Amino acid sequence: MSKKQNPPSTATPALAAHLAETLRRLRAERGWSLNRAAAETGVSKAMLGQIERAESSPTVATLWRIASGFHTPLSAFIEPPVRHEKPAFRSAAALRDRPASDPMWVAPLFPYDSQLGFELLELTLAPRYERHSEPHLPGVIEHVIVVRGTMEVLVDGSWHALSEGEAVRFPADRPHGYRNPGEAPAVCHNLICYTGTAAPIGAE
Repeated sequence: MSKKQNPPSTATPALAAHLAETLRRLRAERGWSLNRAAAETGVSKAMLGQIERAESSPTVATLWRIASGFHTPLSAFIEPPVRHEKPAFRSAAALRDRPASDPMWVAPLFPYDSQLGFELLELTLAPRYERHSEPHLPGVIEHVIVVRGTMEVLVDGSWHALSEGEAVRFPADRPHGYRNPGEAPAVCHNLICYTGTAAPIGAE
């Protein structure tokens, strides 16, 4: 039996630098002060300042609130935008430590693509982990496909159990959530589609 792996406790320096640069760029593009950014995202001015100075390792929940406030895909804070010059081969194993301070591990298999209008993430939920997500932009659709273990997805106020190989598609412009009630990690693919008016603002 393989040894159980735990997520690392801090973000890598490269990730911290990318988070800092992305947050500073998004604020500059919008002309937002830290106070305005805090009001729009629901994340404190102090925390935003720490992220911009690469001093903080934010949780996935914090990053999702920041992304929602800036109307930007989550993957924009984790990976550079997709390029189309050549085929892209990705390894989830090489990406699962990003972000690193949360019991939900995020592997951005394909970051947000403005040509195709989607991002594809691999999510690993630690045992007993529960995450409630704020509504995304109007028109955003999520697809969740379980690839290992079992998990539950909150849709329209009710939790729905999914086993390996099962999937659900739902409007993500309303409250939703993910949880792992079991004792082993659960892994899923999360395809987030931004269509029409749901296209992120300022995403590359």
